[in-house]
This record gives sequence, C-alpha cells and structure tokens, in this order.
Amino acid sequence: MFQTLRTRDGQRLSYAVAGARDGVPVAVLHGGPGSGSQPGVLRLFDLSRFRVVLIDQRGAGASTPRGTLRHNSTGYLLADLEALRAHLGIARWGVLGGSWGAALALAYAGQHPQAVIGVVLRGLFLTSAREVRGLFIGSRRRAPHAWSKLCAAARCEQPAKLAARCAATLRSGVSDARQRALAVAWHDYENAVLASATAHRREPRGMRVSPRDARKLVRKYRIQAHYLAHRCWLGETRLLSLARRAAAAGVPLAAVHGSRDPVCPPANLRRLARAVPAARVETVRAGHLTSDPALHARVAHALAALLLPAIEEGRTMRRAA
Repeated sequence: MFQTLRTRDGQRLSYAVAGARDGVPVAVLHGGPGSGSQPGVLRLFDLSRFRVVLIDQRGAGASTPRGTLRHNSTGYLLADLEALRAHLGIARWGVLGGSWGAALALAYAGQHPQAVIGVVLRGLFLTSAREVRGLFIGSRRRAPHAWSKLCAAARCEQPAKLAARCAATLRSGVSDARQRALAVAWHDYENAVLASATAHRREPRGMRVSPRDARKLVRKYRIQAHYLAHRCWLGETRLLSLARRAAAAGVPLAAVHGSRDPVCPPANLRRLARAVPAARVETVRAGHLTSDPALHARVAHALAALLLPAIEEGRTMRRAA
C-alpha cells in the first residue's frame, strides 16, 4: 500500500513499506531518472528479515506533481530521503540502488553517511557525459532501426545533438502529439538496447502503447532528459568523491554489474574499485536488469551478506554496552 509524504515545498512523495516491522530497513532507489519504483524488486529480499521502503522520486511513479521539473534535482532528492527517513522513525538504513538509483545511493551515502548501514549497487551509472554519449550515439549499433525512429521523432539529423533534441521536445511548448511520439520512440529504443544483451536476439519491434501509457512515458523521459542534460548535478568525479567519503566514514559498499550490460558500461565497476578499494565488487555474466536470473541472485546475496551482519553487529554492541 503506497502512502504519501508532503515535502516542505508542496510536492507529494509516494512510498510503500513492506516486510517485517523489526527487519533491517532498506531504502530502494529506482532508476531512470523518472522511472518510478517497481514492486517486483521485493523479490530480492527475505521479507521476514528486511523492512523495505520503496520510494518514487520527485515527479516519478505516483509522486506528484507527475513529471514536474520544478524543484527537481539531485539535491532535492537527497533531502527527500532524509525527510522520509525521519518521518518513518528510522535511525539508519541500508540503501539499494540500480542504474541511476545506484548513483543516487552513492551520493546519499556520501552526503549522509551517519544515516546509512551499507549500500548495494546494481548496474552502476556514473552520471558522466561519456555514458550519455554512449547511450544516444554509441548504442545505435545495437538497435539501428529503433535509433533511426528516435532521431525521426526528435527531428534530429546530427547524432551529437540527439540528447539535447529529446530534452527540448519534451519541454512545454511542443505539441502533446509530438511529445508522445518521442517518448514512445525513446521507450522502444531503450528496450531494444536492453534486449541486445541477450545472445542471438533480434532487435524487437516497437510495441503498441495506449494514450494513457504514452503520457506516462512523456513524464518519465521529461525527467530523465532534464537530469541527463545536467549530468544529474553530480558528474563522475564528484560522484566517486562522494563514494570515497562514504567509505571513509565506515559505510560498506557492494556493487554487482552485468558483464553484458548495454546501458551502464562494465568499466564503471573498475572505476569504482579504483576509487574505493574497500568496495566489494562483482561482475556477473548478465545484462542490466535484475530480471536476469544471474544478476538477481547475486544482488540478493549482496543485500543479505552486506546488510544483515552489519545490523546484527550493531545490536550485539548495544546489548554489550
């Protein structure tokens, strides 16, 4: 059951809590940006031992105003996490983040290490311009048909300007029909790129999308384009600095990355390992999503291995005191 927390600036954050009341609390940060939480992520947890908090970030999922760019930046998201933690009466929690959510998790742990038990990352996105170019330009070889349709929807003839054209089209002042067409084309391209991680898989055809779902996609990609245009107000150098700060404060980090990830380069894991030698990093023969059984299994293992001992150790020390 999703609930709502009203922020100081009048937005409403949607969140849901599942699992044991006395379980290890874990905040789950979705990707995108703009995607919204997915209840299926609960399958990663033993709900008899964890208390899982699913959070729809500003403007995403069921949070309102939907698709808003007003007061929507990484700094606001970090403040929202602290407000929700206080609202729920949680002293410290673990954080699980995938893709963009992994970047947000590192930023949060670096800014608020005293509030974090540990961080588990899946498919790390480092918010670099290099990765954005890879998605909009380099990955066109993975899905040439869907990429051509995205360019046509964005009315873009120069690949280097595709990301900027997508962002401009999804801002106000452009007709709803054009925005919906672009959002659906972006969705199809994203799915085709993700599917390319599966061996011997042909580029999938675009799916039929209802007008209602197309409007949801507009909101999602409007937020995503907004964040990507600003390197998520982080950038790789700052993000890795925040990761080092979290580790120096005693926050354990674990990262699992698919060796065939077509969205977030596997080299991101090596970059994290160089910046934070203490991080537990693991490469799995898998793609980007936890729907891949191999990736799912290792992320679930990392959650239990990293977070359950940390909370038990804390309880033992409190009893001894």
